[in-house]
Amino acid sequence: MQKNTPPAELKPQPASLHQEQDVSLHSLNLKNKRILLIIGGGIAAYKCLNLIRRLRECGALVRPVMTKAAQEFITPLSVSAIANDKVFTELFNRDDEHDIGHIRLSREADLIVVAPATADLMAKMAQGHANDLASTVLLATNKPVLIAPAMNPQMWSHPATQRNIKTLHSDGIHFIGPNAGEMAESGEAGYGRMAEPMEIVGSIGNLLVPDNTPKPLAGKRAIVTSGPTHEPIDPVRYIANRSSGKQGHAIAHALAQAGAEVILVSGPVDIPAPQNCEVIHIQTAREMQKAVETALPADIAVMVAAVADWRSVDEADEKMKKDNGKGPSSLKLTENPDILKGLGHHKKRPALLVGFAAETENLEKHAKAKLKSKNADWIIANDVSPEGGVMGGDKNTVKRLSNSGIEDWPEMDKSGVAQKLVDEIIKHFIIETVDI
Repeated sequence: MQKNTPPAELKPQPASLHQEQDVSLHSLNLKNKRILLIIGGGIAAYKCLNLIRRLRECGALVRPVMTKAAQEFITPLSVSAIANDKVFTELFNRDDEHDIGHIRLSREADLIVVAPATADLMAKMAQGHANDLASTVLLATNKPVLIAPAMNPQMWSHPATQRNIKTLHSDGIHFIGPNAGEMAESGEAGYGRMAEPMEIVGSIGNLLVPDNTPKPLAGKRAIVTSGPTHEPIDPVRYIANRSSGKQGHAIAHALAQAGAEVILVSGPVDIPAPQNCEVIHIQTAREMQKAVETALPADIAVMVAAVADWRSVDEADEKMKKDNGKGPSSLKLTENPDILKGLGHHKKRPALLVGFAAETENLEKHAKAKLKSKNADWIIANDVSPEGGVMGGDKNTVKRLSNSGIEDWPEMDKSGVAQKLVDEIIKHFIIETVDI
């Protein structure tokens, strides 16, 4: 009943993966695309030297802006030499501002990239501050903005930063990262590492180079639920579980990548939301049920969230106190709505309804019962016993149950499970179309 701890950390991508990306980016054509790169003040600023070099290899024109803090980590001279352009640092510069330079900088670019995006710079963006060149350019622009956050994990998970992230998402700001791993500070690890230069270049390419490849789920609408729900007991305590949201978020992202219009209904999690989805944030099971039903009709529904089965009958207005050693207060519980079952018998039931079964024993038995009682098409069953490390972890081993039988899938990371599930969804609709 205490506040959830942050999820188990993701491992940084191996060097071999970055090498593969390196090869693929040789075909990325950013010729004459104008990138305004705002370099924030963090230790990750040194990565921007490689980022600039990579962008120029792809043909982009990079114009750098450096905050005062950024100049404490790398020099304008080194940035200018690699960018082959002037570095802009001051808002009140007589030479640059004779023609309102900050407006010109903000409008001439095809894309503005902020890397590293520090907690301070993100707060300025969220609140609309304009007290230096970087923040003024960001407030004055009418062009898309991509930010690569980088900060200490505690700063990333702080409620103020999380509020700013939600604001920036709603303002249409694009995110890449942060990744998880070791920090510059000794003994610190978690979410907060700036995305690698090749990852940032890839995101820039996605934003600036149109992808005309046909999408197999184009025209399909999908609802995905993810994460836990928090059921209040009193103003400071709640009933919850250890779901991190990693699997649900990965599935939402993979569906969107396949062309579906995705509505992600997310409980409280500590991971970034996918950029290519509409995200609805909720706290309780009843809020999740309402959001899901409001999002209907849909072609696909994937119910991944670990919804709390029970909630307190009465939420106390004040914090419940100990009573001089007389033992715990009684807590009366009532069942939460069964969202999956409700969808399975809804008059607007999605054409493909997928549920998840998280069990600690008799996995197949419970999953088969769930498939029937919920009127689902598929159940994705996984063993969430503590020794398996699935809850909050990065890997998953699942079984897919349908009326045709049971498939055992090998252990994969959660993004791999998401992609295999989406591949099966694509096959389902292809076969359905052929049958018709």
